[in-house]
Order: sequence, then structure tokens, then C-alpha cells
Amino acid sequence: MAEFVELNEGWLARITEAVTGLKYGTVQIVVHDGRIVQIERTEKFRYEGTGEKKSNA
Repeated sequence: MAEFVELNEGWLARITEAVTGLKYGTVQIVVHDGRIVQIERTEKFRYEGTGEKKSNA
């Protein structure tokens, strides 16, 4: 049977830190043998439109 991941205050703080301020993106938690070994954060930046429009004056 699979082991349950142990979460303590330290890991919860690290996960909270990874998620804090993230508007678009992912947070992956890597687990080996029932233990968290890595937290990965990938942040995306989305921009509306393509920038300033040129004037034909």
C-alpha cells in the first residue's frame, strides 16, 4: 500500500510561498517514497494585445 505524504508546518510554508503571488502558472510537488523532495513553480505572464498601435498621421 502507498505511504501517505507527511506534511509539516515547514512544507506547508514552502508550498504557500510557491503559490503566493502566482496569477497564472503551475506549482508541482514532487514526492518520492512518501516524502516531498521538490517543489517546482512555473509562472506565466499574459499580455493583452500586441503593444502600442502606430499612428498613421
